[in-house]
Amino acid sequence: MAQGLEVVDVPEGCTAFVTVQYSNCSVSHHYTCEADEPGHQWRVDIGEEGPYFLGRIDRETQWLESIDLILGVRDLLDPDPVDPGSFTELAQTGRDDFEFSTTSDSGEQMFFRGRDLLTGETVVIDDVPLLRTETFARATNAEGELVWESTGNEYIHLDWRLFLAGNYVTRTPEQTVQEESRPVRFDFPEDQGFLSRDPAFGCGAELL
Repeated sequence: MAQGLEVVDVPEGCTAFVTVQYSNCSVSHHYTCEADEPGHQWRVDIGEEGPYFLGRIDRETQWLESIDLILGVRDLLDPDPVDPGSFTELAQTGRDDFEFSTTSDSGEQMFFRGRDLLTGETVVIDDVPLLRTETFARATNAEGELVWESTGNEYIHLDWRLFLAGNYVTRTPEQTVQEESRPVRFDFPEDQGFLSRDPAFGCGAELL
């Protein structure tokens, strides 16, 4: 547990298992909760100015619930996806295609299509072995208009059944943005940085 640093308090009945420090001044905490169905996981993302995202996935890493903590917008996965995301299929075959939609608490619906591919490359970061992926995703609104389209690389951990962020190029009707990020450090319950609220890398003043 972090000593001398402000730490995140996970909800009662929940247990955090890993903190991931990224190169782009963000830190993510992953935890499970007793009240959830088996295989469900939560993630909270924190930047230099505080928490900005909270999400819940299932065992197949489907986006069950996503909350923008800045805007206060909550999106839920719609029932009966056309092609549900499948971590199992990706791990076993090297490819997973997906097509699903979400609806926000304001009633706005978004449609997502894409695929994830394993590159065959294993990357070891801070003694943690990860598999590298190529990813493509496209989001459209209820009128079929492009909201964003993203290509890039991510990482997966087979035992944790998690995707970890990487580098992306995201195109919108207005602009193209390149984001460079990768995991740098993993902190576990016995480590000082576990549940730290402070991003440690890539910020204006890097912290330990």
